[in-house]
Amino acid sequence: MAHFVFKAKKRDGEIYEGEQNATDRFELYKLIREDGGEIISVKEKGEKGRIIKNLSAIKLFNRVKTIEKINFARNLGSMLEAGLALSRAISVLERQTNNKFFSKIINNVNTEIRKGTTFSDSLAKHPKVFSQLFISMVHAGEQSGTLAESLKVVSIQMNNSYTLERRVRGALIYPSIIVFIMVLIAILMFLFVVPTLLKTFTEMNVTLPLTTRIVLGISEAFQNYGLLILIAFLAISGGLYWFSKQYIGKKIIHLGILKIPIIGSLVQEVNAARTARTLSSLLKAGVPVVESVSITSEVVQNIYFKAVLCKAEETIKKGELMSQIFNENSKLYPVFMAEMMSVGEETGQIAETLMNVATYYENDVEQKTKDMSTIIEPVLMVIIASAVGFFAISMISPMYSLVDAI
Repeated sequence: MAHFVFKAKKRDGEIYEGEQNATDRFELYKLIREDGGEIISVKEKGEKGRIIKNLSAIKLFNRVKTIEKINFARNLGSMLEAGLALSRAISVLERQTNNKFFSKIINNVNTEIRKGTTFSDSLAKHPKVFSQLFISMVHAGEQSGTLAESLKVVSIQMNNSYTLERRVRGALIYPSIIVFIMVLIAILMFLFVVPTLLKTFTEMNVTLPLTTRIVLGISEAFQNYGLLILIAFLAISGGLYWFSKQYIGKKIIHLGILKIPIIGSLVQEVNAARTARTLSSLLKAGVPVVESVSITSEVVQNIYFKAVLCKAEETIKKGELMSQIFNENSKLYPVFMAEMMSVGEETGQIAETLMNVATYYENDVEQKTKDMSTIIEPVLMVIIASAVGFFAISMISPMYSLVDAI
């Protein structure tokens, strides 16, 4: 026999909460139906439930993945399009999700809707889960009576941004793993292999070349000051992380990224694609231009691109063309984007034009990430070969000196 805590709705629409003992959830549903109620949400109360509750209190577990939000928007749009009432559709999605934290958020949103709060205002009470872009798209859909379509549009927009981000990360995962393994192997060599060779060289009283002395010096440093090196590494990493969160730190790091060959141009195109798609989606949904640009500035991560969008917002408020600011900042946003934006403003089809720009740069980024993966592999092989060669020469050179001495 299990103990359940549930929330249910009476036939007259009244929402109530309660607790009930039952062998399983199916029996609980049956008991509540016999009492003239309909289950909205239910969870088992007990040791397991307390453990999960305690774990969910930890911030690490209180997160909703982007793909979960994409599926929520897409599925909700499909159900609304099929004729389901908003509250009922949200209840279905609440029961469908496996993320306990997200399920609780959806339940809270649904409760607010039943109280008479609009869907967009209900979402706005959870800003850490639902972005301003998501909320604004929903609000525009409510105002225009096209909520189902707006939800589908925002799911497509989020999915494209998510896919774009995954492509860039995917291109960087392979080299990151290789570099990590190289560093790990090097540290193990310095700790366990080099000391043995050092003992041999010392006993033979062999004159060591410069490269060998460098390797032996690094090895001795790891052996004698390993803990201090680890502490220093952690302290420097923590300091850099803190610095990266400060405004001046963001300016330096973001500028540095833009100056890196190949990576810099990729970052430009990623931000151009994200800006174009977000703006297009918001404008298509009927969100005012100024608000659309403001929301887009929150979506863009790089501080320099964000500054351009903030300037564009001020320019539009003055009654000037948005493309003017993008044209003035061609070192950040590509010239092609400013020209296409200008054409869109002249023809009155800026949303459609921006969508084409987004598709163009997304395809270009996809191709560049594939090319990058192809280029990185031989470059890594050269780096690995150079490191192995340096170590081998450093260790073999004294051997020749020893043979000559004999």
